[in-house]
Amino acid sequence: MGSSSKGLTDLFDISDRSVLIIGGCGAFGSASAKALASAGCKLTLADRGKQKLNKVSTEIKALGGEVTTINIWPDTESNAETIIRSAVNNYGTLDLMLVTLGTNSVAHIEGQNFNDWRNVMTANLDYYWLACQAAGRQFAKQTKSKNRNKIVVMSSTRGRHGLPNGYSSYCASKSGLDGMVRALACEWGSKGININAIGPTVFPSSLSDWMFSDKEPGKSARERMLDRVPIGRLSSTDDLIGGLIYLLSSASDYVTGQTIYIDGGYTAN
Repeated sequence: MGSSSKGLTDLFDISDRSVLIIGGCGAFGSASAKALASAGCKLTLADRGKQKLNKVSTEIKALGGEVTTINIWPDTESNAETIIRSAVNNYGTLDLMLVTLGTNSVAHIEGQNFNDWRNVMTANLDYYWLACQAAGRQFAKQTKSKNRNKIVVMSSTRGRHGLPNGYSSYCASKSGLDGMVRALACEWGSKGININAIGPTVFPSSLSDWMFSDKEPGKSARERMLDRVPIGRLSSTDDLIGGLIYLLSSASDYVTGQTIYIDGGYTAN
């Protein structure tokens, strides 16, 4: 049996890394922030809303975590660069980034207006592109460390599978995000940067509340999805944390350009 140059614990060790979470107050963003704080990371949380940021920051500090916040959204090149600079100013460098933000407008295409389509594409694809552009520029300026820089973005099984409930804009945005991840992996592979996506099914969040309702169309949509999940339940944010740690750690140094489906087997069925 061959021996690894790193011990098993070292492979997954991300302590003392400077991590930026864009969308740090959302369901997955806040759960990730707490998990990464427990892993010893130094956090910068970017989101909109001082009250939300203060709440998540207070919870992280109660866990003994190190965290700073910035109340801004990556909706322009300038704002995206401001977010990146904030993380660098806080800790002297940026090592890892998680982008987990977005929106949806559920409507069948005949009844959906173009502005709703554009809003979904802007939040679910444009903002991710702007964040990745700013991070890539920063990584290029930094002195190379022994560890590869890592970016993880939040995709969805909807980038691969359709849904009959009026998800044309959402599915298109996530397919586009997956394509961006593949392209950037090719651009960045030789530059010490890995980028991957996590593709979950449905977990409780502001976007999915309707699917957890006992009213229609949520009840029927939930039952249809459960019929295709071999593990037999929908996911929680806790189900995604292990995959996130893997993709941010040295254990995934040879993994880039992938959408990792953490979906209870949904995409296998």
